[in-house]
Amino acid sequence: MSRKLTERSIEGGLKLSAVLTIATTLAILYVLISESAVFFKEVSIIEFLTETRWTPLFESKHFGILPLLSGTLLTTFISILVALPIGLTIAVYLSEYARPRFRRSIKPLLEILAAVPTVVYGYFALMTVTPALKMLLPGLSGFNSLSAGIVMGIMIIPLISSLSEDALQSVPKALREASIGMGATKFQTSFKVIVPAALSGIIVSVILAISRAIGETMIVAIAAGQQPRLTLDPTVAIETITTYIVQVSLGDVQHGSVEYQTIFAAGITLFIFTFVLNSVSFWIKKRFKESYE
Repeated sequence: MSRKLTERSIEGGLKLSAVLTIATTLAILYVLISESAVFFKEVSIIEFLTETRWTPLFESKHFGILPLLSGTLLTTFISILVALPIGLTIAVYLSEYARPRFRRSIKPLLEILAAVPTVVYGYFALMTVTPALKMLLPGLSGFNSLSAGIVMGIMIIPLISSLSEDALQSVPKALREASIGMGATKFQTSFKVIVPAALSGIIVSVILAISRAIGETMIVAIAAGQQPRLTLDPTVAIETITTYIVQVSLGDVQHGSVEYQTIFAAGITLFIFTFVLNSVSFWIKKRFKESYE
């Protein structure tokens, strides 16, 4: 009797956790949609999506989200350029070349990077990476998307390497043996057999890393600047969606004003981006799983 009661209690606790998670997500979505609706009553959604200037806090007000989007996507693109080759190389090494004992030791050490507070990464980008880059690029601005993107890439390396290594480890051992049995080298087996076989898991890890980079706040707020600019130049100061939300939330903008409502419009834009990316990763994982079955 007590055993059944314990099992029912555990089951009830698990259901409650699931319900609370869903309820929290729906509550966040409700707040974003309801507050954004107030904003879009004052500002045309066409202007919001097509205007190339974002100056809601200036006397001459413009509400085009494109400068914030370009800054967000630029820093994210730079971070993936840094993290993908390094993370994938680490994953292949740990999965195919490293001894089990070394793998068990080094993988937790790599994941320590994910535990470092992002504010530390931000000051590292501003005080160390930017001065180092200025030695190579004298015209580099003190605040720029290049150093922020590089440090964001370092931050998400553990995410890509860990998930990709798990995907590589899940490839059946028979594929490795068959490849080597046909005369392929270990390098050929790793990159022409194992990596393609684990491609779905690798793609999912990259998409999740992109979602993580898009939602990053402190690194870009400290190192990239607060100048909304529609540009693809990584050497100048830019502003991302998350940086703007922090700027307004901690500023003196009057609550309930159109200027204050912009953070919810920016927030719903960010939510849509991350939701689409996570949905794509889920779809890719499900499709490849069904094809294997």
